[in-house]
Amino acid sequence: MKRSKAYRASAEKLAEGSFYAPREAIRLAKETSTTKYDATVEVALRLGVDPRKADQLVRGTVNLPGGTGKTARVLVFANGDKAQAALDAGADYVGSDDMIERVSGGWTDFDAVVATPDLMGKVGRLGKVLGPRGLMPNPKTGTVTMDTAKAVSDIKGGKIEFRVDKHSNLHFIIGKTSFDEATLAENYAVAIEEILRLKPSSSKGRYVTKATMSTTMGPGIPMDPARVASVLETAPAE
Repeated sequence: MKRSKAYRASAEKLAEGSFYAPREAIRLAKETSTTKYDATVEVALRLGVDPRKADQLVRGTVNLPGGTGKTARVLVFANGDKAQAALDAGADYVGSDDMIERVSGGWTDFDAVVATPDLMGKVGRLGKVLGPRGLMPNPKTGTVTMDTAKAVSDIKGGKIEFRVDKHSNLHFIIGKTSFDEATLAENYAVAIEEILRLKPSSSKGRYVTKATMSTTMGPGIPMDPARVASVLETAPAE
């Protein structure tokens, strides 16, 4: 793949063969961003789990203290007072049968989905549309709930969801390149702490086998898998 001149220049700032501590990777992510717009900072992990086994499917949510840098568009499937509560909390789209029909037709102009339990029988039929995008509501992530107001507020306030894919990879965002290093480090620390806490007891050997930080269109910055929790360290590994 042919890379842009800006990409190649950014990649040259990375020492070949080096692995970086998280705080150093954050600094480099800001320095190597190649876009004119405010790029997203993302972390990709390879986990030593077998996602084909139900007890090793790492999935969860976390509220980033510094926010995500973007306002998520939230769709809520609810009726009556739960629908009104969602609207009052700032939901972008609220409805039941009307919204279900719209989504079943292929409409996906939203970033997160919440549903009340009584509508999940109908919402479940939207799996082909919501599933591939990781948007199917789930009780484990707080998106199937009667407290629609809290769910919407959490998502709007910086709540992110993560889930290991079939190749054992897990991705999560920690903010934007416009964030200062301290805010990105705090967001990273909260997210990685939760991911490490969720290590399945049945998973043997090293949990994090590969770690990379990057920005939208920017080069991947390799991190030392053994030091992903060392957020305060700033020097790159030898």
